[in-house]
Amino acid sequence: MNIYLVGGAVRDQLLGLPVKDRDWVVVGATPEAMLAQGFRQVGADFPVFLHPHTHEEYALARTERKQGTGYHGFTVHSAPDVTLEEDLKRRDLTVNAMAQAKGGEIIDPFGGQQDLQDRLLRHVSEAFAEDPLRILRTARFAARFAPQGFTIHPHTLQLMQAMTDAGEVGHLVPERVWQELQRALHEASPVTFFEVLHRCGALIELLPEFAAQPERQQALNALQQLHQNLPGANTAQRIAALLLPLSSAQANNRATLLKAPKVCQELATLACTLRCSSCMNTTHSQNELAEQLLETLNAADAWRRPERLQEALQLLRVTLPLQNGLDLPLQQIRLQQLAESLQAAAGVQAKTLLAQGYRGPELGQAMNQSRLEAVHSVINKR
Repeated sequence: MNIYLVGGAVRDQLLGLPVKDRDWVVVGATPEAMLAQGFRQVGADFPVFLHPHTHEEYALARTERKQGTGYHGFTVHSAPDVTLEEDLKRRDLTVNAMAQAKGGEIIDPFGGQQDLQDRLLRHVSEAFAEDPLRILRTARFAARFAPQGFTIHPHTLQLMQAMTDAGEVGHLVPERVWQELQRALHEASPVTFFEVLHRCGALIELLPEFAAQPERQQALNALQQLHQNLPGANTAQRIAALLLPLSSAQANNRATLLKAPKVCQELATLACTLRCSSCMNTTHSQNELAEQLLETLNAADAWRRPERLQEALQLLRVTLPLQNGLDLPLQQIRLQQLAESLQAAAGVQAKTLLAQGYRGPELGQAMNQSRLEAVHSVINKR
């Protein structure tokens, strides 16, 4: 039995980056031998075990053969006679197909170290084309390592284009697409992920709303601006920035089709609604403006969900300057007025009005009137 550190841990170690997760490959062992040493089996499709003390993953060396379509349809063979090189050959990129022996020796049968030096993301073999998920993974690695100057090898990009042309992207289920998309949104250069997908033709399959250049560029500009100016932005804000050029209905539909969590769907819809609202884009008299601001707050469910509106306003502050055809000074004023109106009107308490004798429908009317007066006080300050 021989045990090797493999994959991303070896890659990141050679790049001088922190190693977050360590994965191991075991050559020459059987499931029975692993269980006898106290490992706990967790893999359903192939033998993967958790170390009894570190809980790191140890996988028996295996090969994979494609027999169907999409990223399923693989037959897995795991046996003591499967070699380390055979296991490494099934991996996606050369920089992920290296191993380290117990004594520190790097086993690199496919030139991963040279590709690290050349800053290249290159496929290990033509078997790369058997798994369409690798299109997204390669784009995500490009997004992660773009600041270090990494690019995708031309032949690998050609292979990704051929896979897209063959309709392989259509076999990906939304849950896996969302999983990769979510991770890409938090990489060092998230825009690179979408640029790579566009270059290989996969973006139009996954996000057809961005087939046209203007919408695509607006979306990527908004995402880049958010990434630079709000580095702590959460996933919901990031997907909302990407979908910001769309109508609220389009944004909600796309977020739903992507199987994004409900919080992401709601924030994307709200941000697009605010961007296109009359309140944000039209001059009004003071009375009209106060009513518009209050109506916007009510529609945003701001009294029950103030944090969601605050996240949307935060997003719009850093991305609106990139939206074409908008009156930017007016919109920035409106964003500030909405934020201040929310704070002022949130102080209106039902218990205060109840103590004054309001009940039933009259209580609701009094709440609305008190909130309107609070909004007026914000407008009158300017």
